[in-house]
Amino acid sequence: MEQYDIIIIGAGPGGLTAGIYAGRQGTKNLIIDRDLAGGIGREVPEMENYPGFESISGLELIEKMKAQAIKNCDLHEMEDVLEITKTDDEYRFTVKTTKDNYQSKTVILATGSSHRHLNAKGEEEFKGKGVSYCATCDGFFFAGRDIIMVGGGNSALQEAIYLNNLGANVTLVHRRDEFRAQKHLQDMIKKEGINTILNATVEEIKGEMLVESVILKDTVTNELKEVPTNGVFISVGYIPHTELATQLGVNLDESGHIITDKDQKTNVEYVYAIGDVCVGLKQWVVACGEGAVAATSAFTDIQ
Repeated sequence: MEQYDIIIIGAGPGGLTAGIYAGRQGTKNLIIDRDLAGGIGREVPEMENYPGFESISGLELIEKMKAQAIKNCDLHEMEDVLEITKTDDEYRFTVKTTKDNYQSKTVILATGSSHRHLNAKGEEEFKGKGVSYCATCDGFFFAGRDIIMVGGGNSALQEAIYLNNLGANVTLVHRRDEFRAQKHLQDMIKKEGINTILNATVEEIKGEMLVESVILKDTVTNELKEVPTNGVFISVGYIPHTELATQLGVNLDESGHIITDKDQKTNVEYVYAIGDVCVGLKQWVVACGEGAVAATSAFTDIQ
């Protein structure tokens, strides 16, 4: 089996940063990702708060990070980690994947998260037929058409603006009486004249072959209303991927996120965690900072 000092599981912004820092410390390192590097970060249409870039897409930034990471460590994309087991040897972790087995002295969990679903009637039925979780992937097909954008955080408002700029007729639906997104994004929604419906939830998504309408429920009056639409884009948060953490006995908080200390250490010795899978602010710049800290912590512990 190939042996490494640090294996990083997940090639998002945090995982790639950890790989850069790990390699520059002179250790032998591997990043493994079940998908392409970047994961759902590739879907971000535009960021205006990442230092050094006035505006940049998630895909463009990931490609820059990836190019830098592969100069400092090995990167295996499209390789799923199935199991991590512990031993008493110097290479104390065996990482089993869909393609091979590897040994490592330390493990950094950068497993990220996936889109949370509404669990509304018709959501699964119309996935790919008008229901989408990725504006940059599918928005092009809805230029000039009516879209319901569901959510109230930064991602939802960013995607609503992106879809509006593509020429779609966007209505933003949020279950609370105000948005959670940054004021800058809320101001842009008003400036662009994007329709908003507050205090409403999507109860059902309807249609024949494709999406034709949604049933909205007023959270104050419980009144139901059918709204015609050609598409439903959903951005209502993320579910952390903690299956491997649970295998290793890593502690989670009540929301299912990994608990770490300031050095990104978990309760399991030589296991670290970073990014969206952890407790804390879900931002690229935070994940990158945590990646730098975790790689440095792992290097120090190895020494």
